[in-house]
Amino acid sequence: MLSTLALCLALQAGQAPTYHEVTIYNQGFGLVKENRVFRLKPGRQTVAVEDVAQQIEPASVGVRSLTSPNDFTVLEQNYQYDLISTQAILNKSVVQKIRFIRHFGAEREVLEGTLISAPYAVVGSPDGGSSETYNGMVIKTDDGRIILNPTGEVEVSSVPPGMISVPTLLWDLDTTKGGDQTVELSYLTKGINWNADYVLTLGDNSTADFLGWVTINNQSGATFKDAKLKLLAGDVNRIQPPQFGGVGGGARFDMAAKSAEQFQQENLFEYHLYTLQRPATINNREIKQISLLEGHGVKYTKDLILDSLKDFGVYYPSENQVGVGDLKPTVRVSFVNSKENNLGMPLPKGTIKVYQRDSSGSVQMLGENAIDHTPKDETVSLDIGKSFDIVANRKRTNFKVINTYTTQESFEIDIRNRKDVADTVQVYERHYGDWRVTDKSMDFKKLDANTMDFVVNIKPGEDKVITYTVITKWG
Repeated sequence: MLSTLALCLALQAGQAPTYHEVTIYNQGFGLVKENRVFRLKPGRQTVAVEDVAQQIEPASVGVRSLTSPNDFTVLEQNYQYDLISTQAILNKSVVQKIRFIRHFGAEREVLEGTLISAPYAVVGSPDGGSSETYNGMVIKTDDGRIILNPTGEVEVSSVPPGMISVPTLLWDLDTTKGGDQTVELSYLTKGINWNADYVLTLGDNSTADFLGWVTINNQSGATFKDAKLKLLAGDVNRIQPPQFGGVGGGARFDMAAKSAEQFQQENLFEYHLYTLQRPATINNREIKQISLLEGHGVKYTKDLILDSLKDFGVYYPSENQVGVGDLKPTVRVSFVNSKENNLGMPLPKGTIKVYQRDSSGSVQMLGENAIDHTPKDETVSLDIGKSFDIVANRKRTNFKVINTYTTQESFEIDIRNRKDVADTVQVYERHYGDWRVTDKSMDFKKLDANTMDFVVNIKPGEDKVITYTVITKWG
């Protein structure tokens, strides 16, 4: 165990980091690399490394001397995280002597005695976590009185041993050379995350402007000043998935100014790495946004999809009916993430908000949807809402059991356009098993083994009806 004297002496050895590199994963953790200069003496000694992240994973710490790697060995590491706070001091002062000052208007009373119970106690849970429970303060005065839940000020004679102001790594190390040594420290920390946020603003002639932002949320308990910032997009496997937790308090929001030098993307193993081309300071308890990409004149398409069975999974004919009644088409906006379409950067997963300008020039939000990691040259499709002025009704007009494994059904889909302009609706009808259409009012395209696509061009005020009969076999 490191003595208090050794700790006080060691605190003089470690300097603030001279270099920071932070790789943030979009799974709630980060890899921190930093250089620190230590003034060492030959032989075995204790060194303190302050200002590491409060949510550091101690088992992930890596250390090596850049000055003299073959003459530097860390024999033991201790992570000290019992931070000084009012509650922590009170919890550790139970059964200790205290002075308590109570105020009664202009009068004050000083009580001397023993702290029997602190207001809050930290209680462990079976899963390894902890929580605070309220007990109420209890003081036994020197004259034998028991004071319950007094209001006032508590004075303790000293800070309980072992408590520190900031999270600290304590190294028991051995080196054969004295003098200044630059040491590289790396570790994983929880409590830091990033995600992508996008804005698609629809314009005239089926073109749009596309903006991408990186949103970083740092609740790790450390500030990384002038760091080389890297963001890794991908699903990295971990034995124990990190829990994205904060250290309390509110977060501050910082919108980083857009500059000419932003992120450069590269392939890394089966992932994508985005490196910011300038230093960035990532403050603790801060939400920071940095411009990721920008594309203008992005061509897009808008489709209306009437998909009555989308949310019902695999459907087999029975006496019960699904996907019938009044329906509204889904509005789908799609674009290709290609260089030819003024984009072409792999898009990290995130949320895309879709906007359009009204007649006064103000942007209005049309809807939003999430995307997964999307490579270049792939199509991005966003279901952003439901059509207001195109409505439909779907009903089953006939159902017949031919034998144990065969049924015959007839359907009618009535589509009505209440707009002042013509539009097109794609009607998806889904069937499973061995099915065939025996009668239909219009042709359809078979999209896959289970999906029919009726493309309905409908004029203003027009009402169109699709009918068809299908025989389904299974088993």
